[in-house]
Amino acid sequence: MAGAASLKPANDRKAAPDFAFKDADGKMVRLSDLKGKVVLLDFWATWCTPCKVEIPWFNEFHKKNAESDFAVVGISMDDKGWEVVKPFLAKMAIGYRVVIGDDKTADVYAKTDPKLSPGLDQLPTTFLIDREGRIAAAHEGLTGKNHFEEGIKQLLAEPAPGK
Repeated sequence: MAGAASLKPANDRKAAPDFAFKDADGKMVRLSDLKGKVVLLDFWATWCTPCKVEIPWFNEFHKKNAESDFAVVGISMDDKGWEVVKPFLAKMAIGYRVVIGDDKTADVYAKTDPKLSPGLDQLPTTFLIDREGRIAAAHEGLTGKNHFEEGIKQLLAEPAPGK
């Protein structure tokens, strides 16, 4: 598990791979559209017990940072897609954007960090992405809430691109 103290130095951060998926409302979500914001990007599934622990935290971060340059995006890796994800979103009262991912995207993200399992086989796998669209931290498996909070705080304190 990576902690906030292990945010990668800005010079060592690699660009987060872009993606384009539709959310539950059919609106396109692209990571590139979020440039300038700190992004918590969570690969998860409805059947994943540790995911169910972290999702309420992410919902809280989403609400708490609604007025700042921060976004949470959940990428569901459920094989049954919206059939199982939409009821789960309602049950968990998820307020942030969620899309259905695919193995290709999971594979590309897994290759961004040699410590991650191939294809992001372990869920949840969560990335903290800086305002310039670079991966600042990757967390595989259940991670402490304070690790995410501290990482988000540190990334929000970094200057926005061009400022």
